[in-house]
Amino acid sequence: MIEYIKGTLDDLTPTLAVVEAAGVGYALNISLNTYSAIQGKKEVKLYVHEALQTGGRDGSYTLYGFCSKRERELYRLLISVSGVGANTARMMLSSLSPAELCDAIANGNEKLIKGVKGIGLKTAQRIIVDLRDKIINSGIADELHVSSGTPAATANINSGVRDEAVAAMTMLGFSPAPSAKIVTAILTENPDLPVEQVIKEALKRIK
Repeated sequence: MIEYIKGTLDDLTPTLAVVEAAGVGYALNISLNTYSAIQGKKEVKLYVHEALQTGGRDGSYTLYGFCSKRERELYRLLISVSGVGANTARMMLSSLSPAELCDAIANGNEKLIKGVKGIGLKTAQRIIVDLRDKIINSGIADELHVSSGTPAATANINSGVRDEAVAAMTMLGFSPAPSAKIVTAILTENPDLPVEQVIKEALKRIK
């Protein structure tokens, strides 16, 4: 399984990125959100979702690339919904930012979701019903709100330290959502804390 591909951005269109790593060029399907995030960069790191389809005369192996783990996780949640395929999920992430889509699902905004090409009312309702609790309980909504939030204090948070600390807390058995809130609060107060100190402080505060 490929977790991510890191290398030179050899070619880029709004729907496809070609990344050369160790002499191999990987073609990855991307969303407009990822396109905007990596446009103009020479070196990139894309988190990968692999799709293998079998049956018929020819099977297919397709790579999807995402600029963040959160966008990839949201994509995987979307394709778990009946009636939402790979192209539809990518269209949703191209029409709305991950934060906008997450907010729409968490708040039951079926009108905004239905506004995406190819999404009807029933599919929009199914997405909300199937994913609302998953998005809230997994901590994706909270983290996306923080990463896209307007408060200046949270805008300067080291996302790498935050993600690593939240992942460590989750591995220790704590839920992602409360862990993300506590870690964000700690880094807001002390932006320069190393990850190990953030984890120690989070363990003191979490209930």
